[in-house]
Amino acid sequence: MTTVSATHLILIPSYNPGPRLVATVREALACWHPVWVVVDGSTDGSHSAVEALARSEPGLRVIHRPRNGGKGAAVLTGADAALAAGFTHALVMDADGQHPAERIADFMAASGSAPAALILGRPVFGPEAPLVRLQGRKLSVALVRLEIFGPGVDDPLFGFRVYPLAALVRVLQETGGGRHYDFDAEAAVRLVWAGTLTVNLPARCRYLSPAEGGISHFHYLRDNLWMIWLHTRLIATLLLWRWPQARRSRAARRSPLMSAGPAAAGLAHSPSGREAAASGRGTPAQRNPDGTWSRAGESS
Repeated sequence: MTTVSATHLILIPSYNPGPRLVATVREALACWHPVWVVVDGSTDGSHSAVEALARSEPGLRVIHRPRNGGKGAAVLTGADAALAAGFTHALVMDADGQHPAERIADFMAASGSAPAALILGRPVFGPEAPLVRLQGRKLSVALVRLEIFGPGVDDPLFGFRVYPLAALVRVLQETGGGRHYDFDAEAAVRLVWAGTLTVNLPARCRYLSPAEGGISHFHYLRDNLWMIWLHTRLIATLLLWRWPQARRSRAARRSPLMSAGPAAAGLAHSPSGREAAASGRGTPAQRNPDGTWSRAGESS
């Protein structure tokens, strides 16, 4: 069942992802409408099939950026356009098929239960995941915990998330960073500093082989230098003037009165929620006319 929403959309930033892009878009459309694709200066022609699909699919929109600016720049372009169109939230997912379309409904439902919160994916990796990438994530996790004074962001590099758009645009407009590979970590840290509460939910993450259509734009030296510069900036900003905000945010995360919402918290922390999420089980959720959420077969 496809859910149609007037408040929550799917945003897919895309730069030379190859033929896997149209498959990713179709998988997203099967779960949710609308889906917007931001073509970030792609030169591989991958967007042609998506544009053809958009001519017959009213739930799909394609936005073009004239030059490649990076993931964060593409997300910001889409977020600005979504806000102007009256949307309040966007689930951002990668164009290359790494992120699980079957988890879209559950993440959107968590956002509907806690609209002020950032809904973060906690990746569940398969045996194909490169060991060097997994080890590198541990350092990023440790640095982000330092920058936000504790837990709250289980994986700062996993981009499968539902953002409250107004808050996201506001924190990105405060900095010239977060426009490239550094986007996922910087957005999460700055949103937490700004007082945005977080809900972490497990989601499958696949590393596709070239035979499966997988294309990686990760450049080991360049992107690690981006991350070194990111955390240098964040730690310097924290020490110079953000530490009072970070302390208030930590206190809010620890307070039961400031929880992100019972439904989202239950999905994030209950054993049954974790198991269902990790396995991809769960009935798609839908938004009712009165603003509540329900699943197929449940009364609203």
